[in-house]
Amino acid sequence: MSRVCQITGKRAMGGNHVSHSKRRVKRTFSINLFKRNFYWPEEDRWIRLNVSADGLRLINKRGLNACLKDATAAGLIKTI
Repeated sequence: MSRVCQITGKRAMGGNHVSHSKRRVKRTFSINLFKRNFYWPEEDRWIRLNVSADGLRLINKRGLNACLKDATAAGLIKTI
């Protein structure tokens, strides 16, 4: 599985290393991604998600059920 947040859809960005002499070399900015288990009380089961730090804050703020509903509507989660 690629390094993509299943809640927010964030993924790695591309950019440049820039040295002191302004030489540029391609690099990637990876996201702060975690594998976390969440208890889903509506389904009475545990699910495992790849979630970024921003996605964890969003789950804490809005709740797991609302975030999963939006993620499936956006096509970020195939099956739950």
